[in-house]
Amino acid sequence: MYCTKRITDDMVWVGADDRRLAFFEGVYGVPDGVSYNSYLIKDEKTILFDTVDKAVCHNFFENLAHELGGRSLDYLVISHMEPDHAATIGDVALRYPETTIVCNAKVKTMLQNYFHADLDSRLHIVAEGDVLSTGRHEFTFVMAPMVHWPEVMMTYDKTDKILFSADAFGSFGALNGRIFADEVDFMHECIDEARRYYTNIVGKYGPQVQAALKKAAGLEIKLVCPLHSFVWREGFGDFLEKYLQWSSYTPEVEGVLIAYASVYGNTENAANILAARLCDRGVKVKMYDTSVTPASYIVSDAFKYSHLVFAATTYNAGMFVTMEQLLHDIAAHNLQNRKVALIENGSWAPMSGKLMRGILEGLKGMEFIGDTVKVMSVTPSRLAVWMIMSTIMPFSESGSNRAAETPGRSGTPHTVTRA
Repeated sequence: MYCTKRITDDMVWVGADDRRLAFFEGVYGVPDGVSYNSYLIKDEKTILFDTVDKAVCHNFFENLAHELGGRSLDYLVISHMEPDHAATIGDVALRYPETTIVCNAKVKTMLQNYFHADLDSRLHIVAEGDVLSTGRHEFTFVMAPMVHWPEVMMTYDKTDKILFSADAFGSFGALNGRIFADEVDFMHECIDEARRYYTNIVGKYGPQVQAALKKAAGLEIKLVCPLHSFVWREGFGDFLEKYLQWSSYTPEVEGVLIAYASVYGNTENAANILAARLCDRGVKVKMYDTSVTPASYIVSDAFKYSHLVFAATTYNAGMFVTMEQLLHDIAAHNLQNRKVALIENGSWAPMSGKLMRGILEGLKGMEFIGDTVKVMSVTPSRLAVWMIMSTIMPFSESGSNRAAETPGRSGTPHTVTRA
């Protein structure tokens, strides 16, 4: 049975929700599911924007057949060749042999990699600024390479001022019967999942996103139609501002993210003490246990917060495995422009601080504050807290004054030993 949503007088959503998917791209948990968006415009000629993942192809083809109502499908536009959007291109080509496939030259090469059928004779290759008319609608094409694959292309409907934005402006989460972002309190209810989607899927490619945003800035846009999540018709400026921050690696929040890896709880205790003292000063703090929380959530908040503290025990002459995985993930996503403090722990030969720094120091704009704080097994709270606090920063006038209060020992190295 079909389930479609009307967007404009002649455009409908023919995609589907997937709530059974456990891990998006096999790695990012999606407890609230995900949507695969496909859009059909019924003009003098019909035009379909993208297909869907194989997991929901049955729903998709029921939706498409219902909305076509016996009409032919004249055009299929391919924005992005990742299989969650392109897996059913071959099936569309078989079911609708009259369909012309609109794509760019990079997509042509990828089609040959994914599908055995000879589709070359059905391709209409477009480049930046080319125009396609379906009757009332006139479309132009905007290349957006590496947002987040090299072949990505956005399409702009010059008639109704609609931007089909590919993976840009998407989010994790099923639509749950809605289609427009203003049908939910997006900036409060959905922004965390939107950030997690952006930072983990596109976060590495900030300069490329900035280039695409500059192109879009020259367009009059009334609707934004991404390949995941809600269509934007109101309040898009607030979401766009987030994209400008994320893609320029600008923190959203002046605060501290503390991520710790602790085997027996002593490193965790040091992190808890630090968090308590920061909160006493009115500092915003977010804490994560790297053994409990999947890395995608921590990566997302690392993009959000201005200051990062990583605390890890030494393990097999290295750092604890979950912290190592997290830091490599952060480095792989090209995070920049943060203030960083490190806490290491070890009962006889602490090594984690040096190794953590080695992963992060190659990232652009990373400022390490103070020396690595060394905890030898168990933390004696007052001295350790002062040393850790002195490596972070005063967030306020009161914090600055209190930071001057030391335990009364000058020249003490940043080493804490068991009392």
